Amino acid sequence: MERAKQRFSIIGNSPVLTDAILRAIKVAPIDLSVLVIGESGTGKEFFPQIIHTSGARKHKKYIAVNCGAIPEGTIDSELFGHEKGSFTGAVATRKGYFEEADGGTIFLDEVAELPLTTQARLLRVLESGEFMKVGSSTVQRTNVRIVAATNVDLIKAVRKGKFREDLYYRLSTVLINVPPLHERGDDALMLARRFAASFSERYMTEPIQFSDEARRAILLYRWPGNVRQLKNIVEQLALFHAGEEISRRTLLEALPAPERPGEPESIPVADIHTYEQEREFLWQTLFALKSEIAELRAIIGVGTHGAAAEQTRALLPKLPPRGASADTGTSSTGHGMLHEVLAEKETPPLSLEDTEREAIAEALRRNGGDKRRAAEQLGISPRTLYRKIHDFGLTDL
Repeated sequence: MERAKQRFSIIGNSPVLTDAILRAIKVAPIDLSVLVIGESGTGKEFFPQIIHTSGARKHKKYIAVNCGAIPEGTIDSELFGHEKGSFTGAVATRKGYFEEADGGTIFLDEVAELPLTTQARLLRVLESGEFMKVGSSTVQRTNVRIVAATNVDLIKAVRKGKFREDLYYRLSTVLINVPPLHERGDDALMLARRFAASFSERYMTEPIQFSDEARRAILLYRWPGNVRQLKNIVEQLALFHAGEEISRRTLLEALPAPERPGEPESIPVADIHTYEQEREFLWQTLFALKSEIAELRAIIGVGTHGAAAEQTRALLPKLPPRGASADTGTSSTGHGMLHEVLAEKETPPLSLEDTEREAIAEALRRNGGDKRRAAEQLGISPRTLYRKIHDFGLTDL
């Protein structure tokens, strides 16, 4: 397995990736058709090569065909060949890929894009090894191993009538599932370091490093474009931030808008600073100050009125009350939180747990129960927020 990883520069040690590579190596000596499935950008193209080079056909031809890149009108000619004069532009007889690859391996990438008529021809090759060129009535034989790949759910395509059921079962004699990057754990960090180092060596630039927070963001982001997207992002950072340590903010600014919103591990693109966010942060700080002020009252033995209260008011920052606008600093109710804190009569000191519970409850109310937004404003992860909601009994908010 290590030899295959080195030969094809496959980086990663996650169990799900290791399992996929081992399946490819084990099936290589057995002449069965293989279907490789996985999201776009996961590296499915390496697995047909592992199968070919690890099997008995390794000294024969290996031909990779992108079925989605060939127009429907010429796909049969490309795969099976054509006779001279069989259609406009057929000025000579031409061999197709199945004839050229006789004895070797054909990799059909994006196999779900094949037209139904071509699927019928392909099924015949799989069943009997026979095919006919376009415009010919002569049956020819070929001895090829077929490995196909797709990022489409072929079961759904079969149900919709877009893919032949018999062809699906013929292709998927052995199924290899290539895992998405977000399921591969620390492999994302290994890949990011390798891509950064390779870019630096190739273009003679100063290498980049990743801060602790940036590394954590790499692990948390879902990478919808998988390894291909990670490579593009890292190379972009290596170009424009050569010699720098990449911060979390710099990394997030290079990412597209957040995919799959609402999931606990979704990461926003960037922290957009606005007056509203600043005010919300100050409100959260005041919740913590409320407990400390109550404790100070208990220690010095004073109430909320008189000279001591006036001195306390003088020391606190002048902030707009809740609901105030940036222009007027006034509240729709006429009462701000500072006034509430100082005007209460001998409020008993709050415990740290009560203060935390009150802050979380208020954040949930302000955001209409949106836990992801509440977590962002509180400065904690959604996962931590979910746990605290359960611990504090706030599931109804």
